[in-house]
Amino acid sequence: MHQILELQQQLLPDLLDVMSKRYSILHQVMLSDLIGRRTLASALGMTERVLRAETDFLKSQGLLEIYPNGMRISEAGKELVEKLEPFYKSLTGLSQLEEKIRSHFGLKQVIVVAGDADSSAQTKKELGKAGSQVLGRVLRPNDVVAVTGGSTIAQVANQLTAPQPLKTNLFVPARGGLGESLDYQANTLASTMAKRTGANYRLLHVPDHLGEEAFASIMQEPNIREVVDVIRSARIVVHGIGEAAVMARRRKLDRREIDAMTQDGALAEAFGFYFDKNGSVVHKMQTVGLRLEDIVNTEVVIGIAGGKSKGEAIAAIMRFGHDDVLVTDEAAAQQIVAMIEGGQA
Repeated sequence: MHQILELQQQLLPDLLDVMSKRYSILHQVMLSDLIGRRTLASALGMTERVLRAETDFLKSQGLLEIYPNGMRISEAGKELVEKLEPFYKSLTGLSQLEEKIRSHFGLKQVIVVAGDADSSAQTKKELGKAGSQVLGRVLRPNDVVAVTGGSTIAQVANQLTAPQPLKTNLFVPARGGLGESLDYQANTLASTMAKRTGANYRLLHVPDHLGEEAFASIMQEPNIREVVDVIRSARIVVHGIGEAAVMARRRKLDRREIDAMTQDGALAEAFGFYFDKNGSVVHKMQTVGLRLEDIVNTEVVIGIAGGKSKGEAIAAIMRFGHDDVLVTDEAAAQQIVAMIEGGQA
């Protein structure tokens, strides 16, 4: 593949540029569902005049459908984008990033999407799309799927689909609630995934952070105990990854706890646990839901996170060694690869 690309670049250097431009247009329209020309031009950094010529061509090929209020990608366009994706990733170097990260951490699969989720809402949406596709491929009948909260996992939930209703599947929250935006709560995302796929769901109506007495009392409740047992039986876990300091503040941890975690080298948070750069747990919370031993024994663990700011945190969780699939973006992947090449990951 690389040799063919190099030959094409020498013989027809403009060909790859044109192909890349048209792929980017189709891909952006697919992510946006319905989008106007001005908004699309701004998102792609093109002039409206150049974009008009390209979209007219794509329409003539049956790849775009243009309406008075915007444009949509056609089914033929979607099929073409899916077929071109491996070629495009090789062309842009994304496939090389994927393989370096996959082989270094011993993962089954790594998917890298273009862009930086820190600065692009579309990149975060693409993370969600890629994550939903991974989840759809690994789902089996009767599976229990535990999901964490967060804005990236919300994108997964909002884009998850199923060709047929998943009547025997069950979605559950991996943990209790953080007490912030309802849209990003694990309970909300588990129910959204279930409703979008025709599956079932169970909810866990308890706070994420509990004192020892409150924890012991809540775990005596038969209904809570039943839901927790279901959560801990999950075959699949879908989780986000956070920076330790950011997540500690969101959980409103005591200043002394945060200082102690920082001194212990906490870099990353996942499942309510805090990890240092070596993937070792340096702090854990008394919480209802998944325990570390449940994660270790889960058959399929899918981590989904992006943004340049999260490169170190993602690498720390991968060093923990119990994820099977990582879905991330180009900015985070470049950070991770730089750490690998520098002997820091």
